[in-house]
Amino acid sequence: MSPQAEFEKIAEDVKKVKTRPTDQELLDLYGLYKQAIVGDVNSDRPVMDIKGKAKWDAWKSRKGMSQDSAMSAYITLAKEVISKYGFLNSFQGENMDNNLSESLPERTFQYQSSLPSLPVPLLETSLSKYLDAVHPFASEEEFKATADIVSKFQAGVGKELHQKLLQRARTKRNWLEEWWLDTAYLEVRIPSQLNVNFAGPGPYLEHCWPPEEGTQLQRTSITIWHTLQYWNLIRTERLHPQKAGKIPLDMDQFRMLFCTCKVPGVKKDTIRNYFKTESEGPCPSHLVVICRGRIFTFDAVCDGQILTPPELFRQLSYVKECCEGEPEGDGVAALTSEERTRWAQAREYLTNIDPHNNTILEIIQSSLFVISLDETKPYSTPENFTNLTLEALTGNPTIRWGDKSYNSLAFADGTFGSTCDHAPYDAMVLVSMCWYLDQQIRVTSGKWKGSDAVRAVPRPEELVFTVDEKVQSDISHAKQQYLESAQDLQIVCYAFTAFGKAAIKQKKLHPDTFVQLAMQLAYQKIYKRPGSCYETAMTRKFYHGRTETMRPCTQEAVNWYKVMVDPTCDADAKRKAMLLAFNKHNKLMGEAQEGQGFDRHLLGLYLIAKEEGLPTPELFMDPLYAKSGGGGNFVLSSSLVGYTTILGAVAPMVHHGYGFFYRIRDDRIVMSISAWKSCHETDAASLFNIFCSCLHEMLHLATTSQL
Repeated sequence: MSPQAEFEKIAEDVKKVKTRPTDQELLDLYGLYKQAIVGDVNSDRPVMDIKGKAKWDAWKSRKGMSQDSAMSAYITLAKEVISKYGFLNSFQGENMDNNLSESLPERTFQYQSSLPSLPVPLLETSLSKYLDAVHPFASEEEFKATADIVSKFQAGVGKELHQKLLQRARTKRNWLEEWWLDTAYLEVRIPSQLNVNFAGPGPYLEHCWPPEEGTQLQRTSITIWHTLQYWNLIRTERLHPQKAGKIPLDMDQFRMLFCTCKVPGVKKDTIRNYFKTESEGPCPSHLVVICRGRIFTFDAVCDGQILTPPELFRQLSYVKECCEGEPEGDGVAALTSEERTRWAQAREYLTNIDPHNNTILEIIQSSLFVISLDETKPYSTPENFTNLTLEALTGNPTIRWGDKSYNSLAFADGTFGSTCDHAPYDAMVLVSMCWYLDQQIRVTSGKWKGSDAVRAVPRPEELVFTVDEKVQSDISHAKQQYLESAQDLQIVCYAFTAFGKAAIKQKKLHPDTFVQLAMQLAYQKIYKRPGSCYETAMTRKFYHGRTETMRPCTQEAVNWYKVMVDPTCDADAKRKAMLLAFNKHNKLMGEAQEGQGFDRHLLGLYLIAKEEGLPTPELFMDPLYAKSGGGGNFVLSSSLVGYTTILGAVAPMVHHGYGFFYRIRDDRIVMSISAWKSCHETDAASLFNIFCSCLHEMLHLATTSQL
């Protein structure tokens, strides 16, 4: 079949998918289709027609791409869409334009004003859930003492604090928002870069970009271009609002992805966000590139058009040429890895010795994002992302601005990673963008198929701080404390390839719960005791909702472990105990996502007491509160990063704990596990090995029980 015939056939076939593709997929198909049959856009952009503007923009984004290349890219994308959604049994007559017209008026932030307020759970319900959660960690005597404390709290000061919390909730659409930002992030004084930030490996080495020297700048220019397209989608409010089923989710965190930076304060940090949508006004459009401790900037837009990959390549090449064979820069970026109060004091001194230093800081803070040109080669494979993940989380502090909402890390072997400040948004925002990048890079085979023409764009400008001996001493101290901590962090990031989501769902079990219970089983097999565990629950159904704590170490999970290691119990007993643990986990997760968890509620009560100048209630001083994970003391800090190719990593929440992030695909489960080497009780590699054994054990149990 000729390419033209294949193109025409698949253009008809793609209209017959079972499930409507996403708006972005439809727009990508439309833009490629128009570029293939017409060539470059040949009409003016519509003014009032929202759908027409979105379609015109999608077509315009392919400008410079040859018609043959567009046709080839269209065929590849259409095949992926058909594979993803499957065919209808009969063609129902809905074409691409009809699909687009149904929902394109939906704008990125259009549901913000109609989202429900974050609820306050019933006091009695939260305290009952709290008692359930501490039970696995208590002796009978300890549990009775805690139950008495909870009973007194409920009848006394807790009741008063709850009423004050309800009053607060009547005046704020999200009663938790400011408190959570301050308590979890802005008031925290330990260094952010290792202890709070999250990082992760780029997935591109799984397909068209395996490690290859000499590709760094060319590949980086393509990733930057796709990232800028995503920024433009948000800026023009064409990024489709995310939903849980038909329920819209809060999109406010997407405003924080670009042009955002945390700024240190002596007692409390602040977040500065310079992003604006097109309707709100001008938005900064410059990038910052850091290479060998030196900082450069250039505008990513010229004459209203985003720079093309060839133009970006020229800018990056200029930066690299400036730095090669020259001494390293002062490495002022390392200050962002310092303890927060020390960094605040160092920053104040830096701005006092020369006002121009403040101008440079403002340029960095307001930039779209930071590109770090890294000289390391963290060789990784689709089965072993360890080197890449470790380098992303613990790499050179002089080439990352740790307070930026997004640092794109480009390594010398053509692989990629990212590191991000956690304060302005949760990981799922970055996951959404990185999944978009991965799909775009995959569909274009990692190549730029547009014009190679390069406009006369101004060269990057180097940003040179005025420094003196004290600043150099501050930088040296920051690097030393960072490198000591970084060398103490152990990371393993492996793919378990025996099975994945498909096999688990075939057994009618929830894949996330399957992984969580395997983790619980593994921990208890190693330590012969329950491990307090945090799993992230998303509360974006509510206005400015972020997360709630879901505690997977339930009494049902502990009972199941006991049955699993009891040689007198048969497969049926083990299966029944496992299903009880599954059901309890699923119930608690569902409630947490509906704003009915208890940890954030208890935090609110604690903070009300603090604000009112009241003594800390006994409930929060009870040893079982911390032993069960309360107050940020969870031994296992875990999160499902999603069902895509994107993975992240974090440091453990406590010194004797683990960070455990994972992603689940049809045929594999990829996880990153972290531990502190200086804690002789923990070992990330051992936990991974036992965890994999538990996955096999659970699937075998689910299989034999079905016979």
